[in-house]
Amino acid sequence: PITDELTTPDGVGRYNHFERGSIYWTANTGAWEIHGDIREKWKQLGWERSDLGYPTTGELKTPDGAGRYNHFQNGSIYWTQATGAHEVRGLIKAKWGELGWETSYLGYPTTDEQGAADGVGRFNHFERGSIYFTP
Repeated sequence: PITDELTTPDGVGRYNHFERGSIYWTANTGAWEIHGDIREKWKQLGWERSDLGYPTTGELKTPDGAGRYNHFQNGSIYWTQATGAHEVRGLIKAKWGELGWETSYLGYPTTDEQGAADGVGRFNHFERGSIYFTP
């Protein structure tokens, strides 16, 4: 460990940072390990205060064997060496799952969820297409 066990800034959970990763815990989610590029993406997004919330799984291998992912309370971060780490959440994540996740014709995400130019819609780009959502 490189930190003592600490309370998260939102006061809901606890965490420890280690040389090559972190463990985050809440009473609702349990304790989960996060490391590497997925951890760095979660950090860039704002840790547990991001739209993703807390991790709900450790890092897992994708069924196609090409990538890794962690699920969070409100979404997921997927990583491959070719695409890097990107978040997918909400109805965009649901549609991607309906299509077959990374084994679908879309492949892996290549952007985080972003706001559309109209200021209303949201989208993610993937290796071979995009999913747009308008509320």
